[in-house]
Formats: sequence, C-alpha cells, structure tokens
Amino acid sequence: MIILASQSPRRRDLLSLITSQFDIRPANVDETPLFGESGEDLVRRLASLKARKIASVADQKDLVIGSDTIVSINGSTLQKPKNFEDFLHMIGLLSDATHQVYTGICVVLGSKCLNQVVRTDVTLRALSLKEQTDYWKTAEPLDKAGGYGIQGLAARFVTAIHGSYTNIVGLPLVELEELMNRAK
Repeated sequence: MIILASQSPRRRDLLSLITSQFDIRPANVDETPLFGESGEDLVRRLASLKARKIASVADQKDLVIGSDTIVSINGSTLQKPKNFEDFLHMIGLLSDATHQVYTGICVVLGSKCLNQVVRTDVTLRALSLKEQTDYWKTAEPLDKAGGYGIQGLAARFVTAIHGSYTNIVGLPLVELEELMNRAK
C-alpha cells in the first residue's frame, strides 16, 4: 500500500498521475521553522517528519510519502499567508522578481528512509496593487506557500520557470517516482 501523508488536494491529484492505488493519511506536525533553518533544511525536515510519523503507525510493508513546499526569496522563507497584510507582503516581494520553490520529499518503506529536496526557479511579472488585491479576493492564495497557485489563476503572472513544474504545485513527480523505485 502507498500512503500519502498529506491533505493537499494538489498532491493527491499529482500522485494519482503515478498510481491510482493509495491512501491519504494527513500527518499533522508543527511546521514552525527552527531558528536559523534554511528553506531547504525546513522542507527536508518536515517531509521526513510527516512520512516518519505516519510510517510509525502503518504496516511495515506500506510505502509512505511525506512532502512539504515553501517559497523562498532573497533568503526569506514564505509559507502560507496568515492574512491579507501577510499576503500583500509576500506577493509584493515576488512581484517582478525571481524566487525559488523548494519541495522536500521523503519516502519511508520499512527501515528505508529516502529524502530529496527539489528546487525550481520561478519569475513573476510586475503586479499592480489592484491585481494583488483582486487575486486575494479569489481566496486562491489562502492555502498556498508564497500566497499563489501556479496551477490556478496565478498562472497568468508567471513569466519563466526553470525546473520542475510539478515541484511548484507541491510534489515533484520525476524525483518522487525515482525515490519510490529506489525504496522498493
């Protein structure tokens, strides 16, 4: 059995492109960054924490997938916006700039635990305050790292992608499938 340790509908949809046979068991963990923790280290730690938490109560034959995604710009880590002001700050940083999307993935099968962090560079065009406000009003930014969803309405803001598109959505499929095959 394959278990996705996430409640993200985007991760569920992406995983269904690899396999139709999996369960969803969200792992509720504290996602607060540790003092001085880089974005890469944060997603690696959280993906591992989520996968190990679910694996600890799953059958040893179950393959458990943990994942976490953040947006980073100029060394600042952007998670999900807490409110409108937080969103405006985030999207203001991302407007007319290139940022990084990091996703940590972890696959646990029995005693095997394999981790990887995937990076994608994304450039957004300059956004007016009206565009930012109108986008917020759609409610799409609420549950997304960096306050935008490339697979939705924000696609029109993206001028360049260097790396994995599925990484930006929240589950880098090429790298995940490689980890899954190595774990078996």
